[in-house]
Amino acid sequence: MNFNDLNRETEASSNHQALENLTFIDLVAGINQEDAVLHQRVGAEIAVIANLCDAVHARMQHGGRLFYLGAGTSGRLGIVDASECPPTYGVDFDRVIGIIAGGDGAIRKAVEFAEDDWDQGWRDLDFYGCCDKDVVVGITASGRTPYVLGALQQCKQRGIFTGGIACNKGSEMGKLADICVEVATGPEFVTGSTRMKAGTATKMVLNMITTSVMIKLGHVKGNKMVDMQLTNLKLIERGVRMVMEQTGLDYLLAKDLLLQQGSVRKAVDVHQQT
Repeated sequence: MNFNDLNRETEASSNHQALENLTFIDLVAGINQEDAVLHQRVGAEIAVIANLCDAVHARMQHGGRLFYLGAGTSGRLGIVDASECPPTYGVDFDRVIGIIAGGDGAIRKAVEFAEDDWDQGWRDLDFYGCCDKDVVVGITASGRTPYVLGALQQCKQRGIFTGGIACNKGSEMGKLADICVEVATGPEFVTGSTRMKAGTATKMVLNMITTSVMIKLGHVKGNKMVDMQLTNLKLIERGVRMVMEQTGLDYLLAKDLLLQQGSVRKAVDVHQQT
């Protein structure tokens, strides 16, 4: 860690002292106290987040893909968000792609110095044939992770639209990305542990991006996930209720129709055509 790192809010000393001497009630209350500021901090960036969503949607509606790129917690959060899109919205697995420094093995076990490789981020994107139809969103709490910045620089040179999510204002990524969401999350409860407030804020922004974009791409009708995959009994039952609401069919007929067609959207469309 260099001096510039110490000046970053995410690396600033915690507002809470002698943590090892606190009771569990004091520890969890302190963590909750720190988390409570995130709603307002993320809310301050709504306009920027909306602009990023618009840019992502503009490319995805013409066949482009959304890539998330990060290291450590940031990379894992991107992968979580990407992996939820196919079952939730019925999109193909190659529409939203999460990439983590160090490869898939780094999802469970940290890979030493993977985040410091300036060139590997672009190599990982290039493996998927990333091109100017796509959008790449870098995720880094510090806003300076070399793995992410190197990839975004290569994207810029190739005319690929870039976004960013950081938790420090005035970050290096903010100067590089076309649109960068910078949420000032402030010091962590445990100094420098950006899996905490920074991670929570990042997840909030990711939720906003994919949810709003998928809605605008037509995968939600009213407020229902009409294209969700029927991968377990809970989702089948949810789908049956949705079909019943939209068609007036009783439970058994709605379930039979849903299972025959494979999605709420198809079941409702077939019923409306009969």
